[in-house]
Amino acid sequence: MNKFIIVDGSSMLVTSYYGMLPKQILFAKTEEEREKFYPKIMQHNGYYTNAMYTMMRTLEKIQKEQRPTHMLICFDTTRDTFRREMYADYKGNRSETPEPLKQQFGNMENMLMEMGYAVEMSDTYEADDLAGSAAAKYEKEQPTYIITKDHDYLQLVSDDTRLWLIQTKQENADAIMERYGSRYGYQKETMKIPDKAVEVTPSICRSEYDVWPCQIPDLKGIVGDTSDNIPGIKGVSSAAAPLLAEYGTLEEIYRTIDSYPDDKAKKQLTAFWKEELGIKRSPLKAMTEHREEGLLSKQLATIKRDVELSHTFEEMSLSRIDESRRREQLMKYGFQSLL
Repeated sequence: MNKFIIVDGSSMLVTSYYGMLPKQILFAKTEEEREKFYPKIMQHNGYYTNAMYTMMRTLEKIQKEQRPTHMLICFDTTRDTFRREMYADYKGNRSETPEPLKQQFGNMENMLMEMGYAVEMSDTYEADDLAGSAAAKYEKEQPTYIITKDHDYLQLVSDDTRLWLIQTKQENADAIMERYGSRYGYQKETMKIPDKAVEVTPSICRSEYDVWPCQIPDLKGIVGDTSDNIPGIKGVSSAAAPLLAEYGTLEEIYRTIDSYPDDKAKKQLTAFWKEELGIKRSPLKAMTEHREEGLLSKQLATIKRDVELSHTFEEMSLSRIDESRRREQLMKYGFQSLL
């Protein structure tokens, strides 16, 4: 049977970069300070290679342990995607990508393509839109897994697609595994999931994050997302989970609010929220005043699942990796230990 793994390449490369940086750079307080130590970053023939080496080692370990038949690696190419057209400040709080990492993005993408991996990129969509579209298209045909550190991908979890969500430390992953082991049949010893990862199912998403996978965009519509500079609705975060448990979606919450015609009737609604849902501080005023921001935030947080991909499923087969070109590329960047 086929086994399909979708990799968030951008997330993996960034994590690989910062995980293999000299301490002087990690602890430096200014960009000027960091630049002084760039020569200490792993290099070969003038190329920075610390992130590429670590990511390549991770990919090969996943292939060896998981035995996938097909793999798709998705990368971001720009922050000026369709979401920035919707909201100019989307990801506006992100700092400039360091030059050593920026260089490795292009080289990593090219190296993987030269070897024969299926690599998806777009100037319009983000890596998660490409991954979401691939999962939606192929998850019914074989077991599908997505590996990333990005919590946005939780919305893609289903009975057919599992998320391998990377944690910052192995002990964090182990703690979550143990928390749900007896309840959901987690067996860490036999599952062989990637290092630092937790395999998220719909039930685990509901237990860990208080909402079902399909409600993740609604949750972000209310609470926002500081990492992507998605505003959400200020002052409502604690009420988000009970409201979504009761009404399902952000739109349904607003339909319910609108069904109460005047202030007197709305007092009955807030009383219900307090007594039945346990919401002590009424979110009604904030929800009403910031309706547009909430609905826009949900839209920004929703991963697209209908993007046309440039590869067929057959072209995602790992049997297409050319061993001679793989060796050639590994030698080019000085990765002899991976040969």
